[in-house]
Amino acid sequence: MNILIATSEAEPFARTGGLGDVCGSLPKALAAVGQQVSVILPAYRCALAAGQTIEETGCEFDVQIGSKTVRGRILKSRLPDSKVPVYLVAQDDYFDRPGIYADADGTEYRDNCERFVFFSRGVLEAIRQLELRTDLIHLNDWTTGLIPAYLKTELRGVPPFDSIATLMTIHNLAYQGVFWHWDMLLTGLDWRYFNWRQMEFFGNLNLLKTGIVFADAISTVSPTYAQEIQHEPLGCGLEDLLSYRSDVLAGIVNGVDYELWNPATDPNLAANYDATTVSQGKPQCKAALQQEMGLPQRASVPLVGLVGRLVEQKGIDLVVDVIDRWAGHMDVQWAILGTGAKQYEEQLLALAARFPERVAVKIGFSDPLARRIEAGSDMFVMPSRYEPCGLSQLYSLKYGTVPIVRTTGGLRDTVTDVSPANLSDGTATGFCFEDYASADLAGTLQRACQYYGQRDVWSKLVQNAMQQDWSWTASAAKYAGLYQQVVTRRRQPARA
Repeated sequence: MNILIATSEAEPFARTGGLGDVCGSLPKALAAVGQQVSVILPAYRCALAAGQTIEETGCEFDVQIGSKTVRGRILKSRLPDSKVPVYLVAQDDYFDRPGIYADADGTEYRDNCERFVFFSRGVLEAIRQLELRTDLIHLNDWTTGLIPAYLKTELRGVPPFDSIATLMTIHNLAYQGVFWHWDMLLTGLDWRYFNWRQMEFFGNLNLLKTGIVFADAISTVSPTYAQEIQHEPLGCGLEDLLSYRSDVLAGIVNGVDYELWNPATDPNLAANYDATTVSQGKPQCKAALQQEMGLPQRASVPLVGLVGRLVEQKGIDLVVDVIDRWAGHMDVQWAILGTGAKQYEEQLLALAARFPERVAVKIGFSDPLARRIEAGSDMFVMPSRYEPCGLSQLYSLKYGTVPIVRTTGGLRDTVTDVSPANLSDGTATGFCFEDYASADLAGTLQRACQYYGQRDVWSKLVQNAMQQDWSWTASAAKYAGLYQQVVTRRRQPARA
């Protein structure tokens, strides 16, 4: 099957988070299971500077954006260590900028709607002019939401577009691409589609809603999240629409590229290890992390790691409250890396200053340090308010770092709570709590620390975690099956 993955991010060309990881890894896994797959994204400044070989295709095109005609061209590259083609939609006025969606100070580009209208048009022009054989376009988030709308309206009955199926993946429903209603003019679509059933959202234009309405099928990045977004509050105003389309809504957990995330080969660690050598390698990584973070090098004290955005969605308010109540008397160390809301950055830094032997905080992001925290910590905490999939808990499992999570979204789907029964049958991989409350997080951390003192039980738990397989292989096979279902369903009316 011929699959075109349309996305605003794909590692190593462009990445701000999980979307870039997924669209950089999934295509290679799909190719490995026999799919003919290619990727298309904007030719951002960072994409052109990513160190990959990029060539001209000779394809140029003009599209109408509102009242003006805009010219673009298509470039070509490949995903590293693969034969997967990558096409880049180039238009310097739109994409030759310091950031992907925003300036360095976080200010979103005011013409983001116009930029991704152009990108959506460019994807369809690439299919037309490069004669890309396409059975299905795998769309990702709001930046691609207009593509199925164009296929179902302007291009309905027009070869080769009339036979192309679409799958819209929602990576985080909180980001919907909502713009003022006059941006509808930029899309070129008839105003009749600006209604509450299709593109309108509380008086504004909503591009993610557009994609959900017009796509042939919808997926999210975990089965639990697919259920959660059909109800308040995680439906973010689209719960009724998603419930209405639940018959074509699926959830597939993201995978991990174990060639990149593997403690046995990770060059950033003080010592490499696998499941057979974790008892020798992990203590070395812990001691090195304690030294790097300025914590006392104590092997017996539990070390809790946290890496991520310091925002309420990630449960940082719960973490701050627990550390504030614990650090004065609980013999537990914390290693925290991240950046986010100023108030949480300041609160964490203040705690580190008050309790320097127990709390270490680095504001910012460093991929090498993130890996060292994964390898050197005994536990990894993710008390998220909501979590569509989550990747850090999957990294933690591979690195033998026991995850402590709230049971939401992909965290529920990937971590099995420690209980006597689950320990007995070998399925326990971490510690889970249900209610979003600091008391529940504290109680679960205390339970984890009690098990940490039982070395035989803890060693078994680490082994259970490290033997989990959350590679892309299984997820890619599920996507391939879903693609086949969507394409078959799309073609049935034509045969009838």
